[in-house]
Amino acid sequence: MDPLLSLILACAVFVGSHFAMSHPLRAPMVRVLGANGFQGVYSLVSLAAFVWIYFAFKAVAPIVPLWPGFNDVSWAVASVLTQVAMVLLAGSFAGNPALPAPSAEAAARSEPKGVFRVTRHPMMWAIGLWALAHLIAAPTSRTLVVASAMGLLALLGAHLQDRKKERLMGEAWAGWEARTSYWPRLGVLLSVGWTWWVIGAVLWLAFSYAHIHAAGWAAGVWRWVG
Repeated sequence: MDPLLSLILACAVFVGSHFAMSHPLRAPMVRVLGANGFQGVYSLVSLAAFVWIYFAFKAVAPIVPLWPGFNDVSWAVASVLTQVAMVLLAGSFAGNPALPAPSAEAAARSEPKGVFRVTRHPMMWAIGLWALAHLIAAPTSRTLVVASAMGLLALLGAHLQDRKKERLMGEAWAGWEARTSYWPRLGVLLSVGWTWWVIGAVLWLAFSYAHIHAAGWAAGVWRWVG
């Protein structure tokens, strides 16, 4: 099979299985398999599809960028977007009512703070910004396929998550939606707290350094340092 076609199919399976098992298939699968069995199958399918994506991506030879503008400016823009993504990702684990936890409904009734003042879906937007950054920094066919798939999964998934949480939490989630925004409020980014910016910077430096060994070329600031 052509490596690029294999990559497209792998991404389709990864995204499609996530949407299917998170929404229409979730209830019947839980009835048949139980909650733990469902989580096991969900994780196994997701891992298998992700491994397929990894090897298919590696099999597609890097080619000339699909559009012009691949330079230090585009790299710097992508680096800034990734830094913001890391801040959102770091803060998304603190008091997130979208995560499965006994305190989720209480968190939904509280006033948004930290990165939730920016968006109620900081984790999803972190993935979306990561995808956009890669489209800007490395606009090749294989990156276009993977980044588009991950961006779609995150941002459409966030919208569908709202609908599901409205059914599960009712008034609590409706109130959370009223106090927060789906779309990022970039004007309040600097007010999320210095802690998340520090953690985000550490994550950004670590992941971009790991990119050297995982992908074979430098990312972020390491393009110019070292």
